[in-house]
Amino acid sequence: MDCIKKKVNEEIERGWIGCNSSCEYYPCHFSGQDCTFCYCPFYPCLDTNLGCMLKGKRGNEVWSCSDCLLIHRTPVCRYVSDRIAELGIKEASDPRFKDVFSETVERFYRPGRALMVVGATSDAGKSLLVTALCRILHRKGHLVAPFKSQNMSLNAKATRSGSEVAMAQTVQAIACGLKNPDSHMNPILLKPKKDTVSQVIVCGKPFRDYDVEGYYNDFVPGPGKEIVRENIEFLKKRYEFVIMEGAGSPAEINIYDRDIANMGAASIADAQVILVVNVEWGGAFAYALGTVELIPEPDRSRIRGVVFNNIRGSLDRFKEGVPEFERISGIPVIGCIPHAEVTLPSEDSEALRGTRRMGDGRCLIGVVKYPRIANFTDLDPLYLEDVSVVFVERAEDLDGVCAVVLPGTKNTVADMIWMNERGISDRLKEMKGRVPIVGICGGYQMMGSVLDDSHGMEDGTPRIIEGLGFFDMTTRFGEYKKRVVNSTGTLLAGDGGEISGYELHMGQSEVREKPLFRIENNVDRGPVDEGAYREDELLYGTYLHGIFDKKPFRSFFLSHVDSGDGAYDTSEIRDYDDVLEENIEKLADVCEENMDMDFIMDLLEGRR
Repeated sequence: MDCIKKKVNEEIERGWIGCNSSCEYYPCHFSGQDCTFCYCPFYPCLDTNLGCMLKGKRGNEVWSCSDCLLIHRTPVCRYVSDRIAELGIKEASDPRFKDVFSETVERFYRPGRALMVVGATSDAGKSLLVTALCRILHRKGHLVAPFKSQNMSLNAKATRSGSEVAMAQTVQAIACGLKNPDSHMNPILLKPKKDTVSQVIVCGKPFRDYDVEGYYNDFVPGPGKEIVRENIEFLKKRYEFVIMEGAGSPAEINIYDRDIANMGAASIADAQVILVVNVEWGGAFAYALGTVELIPEPDRSRIRGVVFNNIRGSLDRFKEGVPEFERISGIPVIGCIPHAEVTLPSEDSEALRGTRRMGDGRCLIGVVKYPRIANFTDLDPLYLEDVSVVFVERAEDLDGVCAVVLPGTKNTVADMIWMNERGISDRLKEMKGRVPIVGICGGYQMMGSVLDDSHGMEDGTPRIIEGLGFFDMTTRFGEYKKRVVNSTGTLLAGDGGEISGYELHMGQSEVREKPLFRIENNVDRGPVDEGAYREDELLYGTYLHGIFDKKPFRSFFLSHVDSGDGAYDTSEIRDYDDVLEENIEKLADVCEENMDMDFIMDLLEGRR
């Protein structure tokens, strides 16, 4: 406490400084933040709208305001700085700070407003439109956060606090300029384990497994609704605007009374709603009108505007149908958005349904597409390169590839058996040493010698099976706690360089190989070696997802790829974060130009 007061005294003496982008920690919270008060002069304010009491490491209660962003907004900082000067306050211990805090909260604190985007179908463009709106609002200087109450996806990412959140909400948080997305933005994450059973992640942590009946009959009416309520209220207390994303269609009348993903969530959040329709599916006006008609009142009245998305033909020709749609539906069309070529991570494996090949580069890379493939967004940076990807479901799909990626999986043992049954394992063993093979997370576990799932497969049968045998490594699953952590470090192979990624896995591996990385910021074990490689056999493995994002490892891996025209030229490789940022900007530009943003701002600010 004395340390905080000393820092605040220094800030008082220095006065207002605004955005300090030269600080090595900038931005701690969001881009454009005001850095005048890194240490809040009101700590501990004890205002439960802004923070809460937590149990400290020594068992004592401490006030936590790590999620409060009030003091990092420029209007607030200017006001507080001016009041400090007017009152002649010199020290943090001055009792008049209580009055300044009360004045500041009364003047600037307002619960945020929510706006929800729902889709007439799956893949309607909900995620993209929410991403665009988040960036547009951020560029206008607003403090905004994304929210999806319930997401079904095997593409998740670790947060700073050791929770997991869906990749789509992570990208949307980036669009908001937020440095640290958190599980409040996706409080319920469903990770399919088999056709009718999913692991339910609540607030970033495993909760329990449910089949479909148990989920809708027990979880949703039990803890589900309250989980949604608590988390949307948390965000509304801390952000000006919360842009919500629905899931699937809002007109699923067979489960409408148990909905917490679409109009049910909108009701909880008291949100106005925008309906988005993917024109590419055909029948766009019918999709929109049918969706509206199937939604009962009073929820139907929440739908305030319709956006037609992904129009590849003439916008003017499409717009000829808009007046009649508006007449019949009584709902204004507030956007007709043309198709935009943008590169952003896909939300789930549905994006791969029916896809055999992606890209048109000269280097053909085989990616094993197991039934339970997870975190396949690890591959996205490869699509930026002179690469084609073939998705491997049969041994013969590996014909002609010049590299192989074994991606993550929700069930390593089950997918290892699937590879064995299809002859893929034998084919990979034949290819060892001839083409680079990299395994990520579950794929890395498969590259070991033993997979020990003594606690049983999905059917309860204990299994200990052989892996590919590429590494001297034994992986045991058992009762080990799920590991969720962000990491940064150094590549120990090739020319080295900075790497980053995140672990998100069950199981623990005993590895007796040369390490691939040195992890410097390991939160629970100190600096450690990670991964494995045998460079002479072109074998590489790691638990780190996102390892291709930064240039050093992507360059290292591709430098060993030979398509027949010689080694791959890595001189033009860029960090994926830079490309992602460019594409978010491009998407926001297209949407802002083709939507009625005045109408949307009126909705957000309560003028409609």
